[in-house]
Amino acid sequence: MNADAGFVQIKDLAAHDGRDVSIHGWLFGKRSGGGVAFLQIRDGSGICQCVVESSAEDAFKKASELPHESSLIVRGIVRKDERAIGGYEIAVSSVEIIHIAAEYPITRKAHGIDFLMSHRHLWLRSRRPTAILRIRHTLIKACRDFFDNRGFTLVDTPILVAGAGEDAQTLFPVEYFDRKAFLAQTGQLYLESACLALGKVYCFGPTFRAEKSKTRRHLTEFWMIEPEVAFAELDDVIALAEDMVCYVVEQVLARHQDDLTFLGRDIEALRKVKKPFIRMTYGEVAENLRSAKTKDWLEKEMMRDKEKLQALIDELGRLEKQVDAVKKTAQKDKIQIQIHELKENIEDLEADLHNRPAHIASAQAFEFGGDLGGSDETIISKQFDKPVFVTDYPREAKAFYMKESVQDKRLVRNMDLLAPEGYGEIIGGSQREENLDVLVTRMKEKGLNPEDYDWYLDVRKYGSVPHGGFGLGIERALTWICGLKHVRETIPFPRTMGRIYP
Repeated sequence: MNADAGFVQIKDLAAHDGRDVSIHGWLFGKRSGGGVAFLQIRDGSGICQCVVESSAEDAFKKASELPHESSLIVRGIVRKDERAIGGYEIAVSSVEIIHIAAEYPITRKAHGIDFLMSHRHLWLRSRRPTAILRIRHTLIKACRDFFDNRGFTLVDTPILVAGAGEDAQTLFPVEYFDRKAFLAQTGQLYLESACLALGKVYCFGPTFRAEKSKTRRHLTEFWMIEPEVAFAELDDVIALAEDMVCYVVEQVLARHQDDLTFLGRDIEALRKVKKPFIRMTYGEVAENLRSAKTKDWLEKEMMRDKEKLQALIDELGRLEKQVDAVKKTAQKDKIQIQIHELKENIEDLEADLHNRPAHIASAQAFEFGGDLGGSDETIISKQFDKPVFVTDYPREAKAFYMKESVQDKRLVRNMDLLAPEGYGEIIGGSQREENLDVLVTRMKEKGLNPEDYDWYLDVRKYGSVPHGGFGLGIERALTWICGLKHVRETIPFPRTMGRIYP
C-alpha cells in the first residue's frame, strides 16, 4: 500500500472542507448511540472524529466491531464542526480494516506511572506523550536552526571516550577490545579542539552520567546540545545562551499553543521569557539563601501549600463519595481517573512538604564553597519569572577546565542558567582555561593525570585563545517549557537508576 497515494493527514483537514478524502490511522476511541458510531482516529498528525451512520451498513458494522488501536482506512466527506477535536470531522462512507488489534492493555481507566512506563512503547500513542514529543522535536530543531543560522558548524563528537569529561565518579565503563573505555559525559573537550579549527561549532547527541540519583531532574541517559566558540569570554557565552533560550521559547509558542494548553501549561509564564535575564553571582545567591527574608518567604509558601494539600484531600473525599453513586460506566471511569490524578498530586505534595523543612534549613546554613543543590536552585528560581544566570562559582565546586577569575582566584568564570518557576538548572557553561600551566595545575588539584589528556593539552600549546561554551540539557529544558513534574516524560524511552526497560 502506498502510504501517500490519495490520503490526507488529519492536521490538514481544514484545507479539504467539503471534499471526499481518505485517511489512515488507528482507532483511538469510539462511542455509539441512536444508530450512529463516532470513531476517534489518530494518524500521528492529529485526532479526527469520524461519524458513521447505520445507513452505511458495511462501514457501520465494521466500526461497531473494531477494538481499540486497530488500524484502518476511513473515507468520507470533511465537514466543519467546532465541537470536534480540531474543528473538523469526517462523514464516513466506507471503512477498510488493516489490522484488528488484540485487547489493548492501556484503557481509559486510571493507570499508575510504573504501569505506564513499563508499557511506554504503547503509552507513546496517548495524547499526552505525543504532545510532549512534538514539542521536543520543535525544541531540538529550534536549537539547531539557531546555531546553523549563526554560522556554527555541527561537529559529531565521540560517544566512546578514554576518560572523564566531568566527574570521574559518574562514568559508565564499557569493554573496548583489550582496554576499558567509557560512555561520554559531554562532547565539550573535543569541541574545544574543533572550535580552534572552525571558530564556532556545536555538537548534539546522547550523554551518559552514572549518577546515583532518583530525583525528578535526573536521567542516566539524556541529550545535550553544546556550542563552543573561539575568541569568546564569559559574557559572550552568556549572551549566546540568552539569545538561544529566547529563540527556542518563541518557536515553541508559535507552533504548539494547543499542545501546551492540553498539557495544562501556563502559557503566559512562557511569554515572560524575554531579555534581559536575571544575573546573580554565586556570592549573591549564597546571601539570598541565608537571608531572613528568604526564610520568611519559604515558611509562608509552606503554609500556603499545606492549605492547598488540605483542599486536595477534601476534594478527594468528595469524589470518592460521588463515584459510589454513579451508575454509568463511562462516567464512573472518568471520576476514577480524577481520583487517581488527585491521589498522585496529594502524594507528590505530601512528599514535597515532608522535605521542605530540611531544604529551608539547608539554605539557611549554606556555606561558601559548595555547589548549589537541587533544592537551592528551586528556591532561587522560584523567586523570579525569568531565567536566572548564576556566575562565578568557587573553583573547588566546578570542573578543572573552567577559567580562573582574574579578580579572585578562588572563583571560576562560569555560569549556570536556572529556569524559572522552580525548575532549576537547564544550562551549564563557562569560559575555558586557555593557559596551559594553570590548566595542568587544576587537573592535578582534581586528581586527574595530565598525561591522560595530552591531546587536550595540545589545544593550549598551539595557538591557544580565549574560548568558551555551554551545554543545554534537552530534557530539563523540555520539562520546564512543558510545565512537567518529572523529567522522565520528556524522552521517548527514559533511562533511570531503576529503569532500563522497555
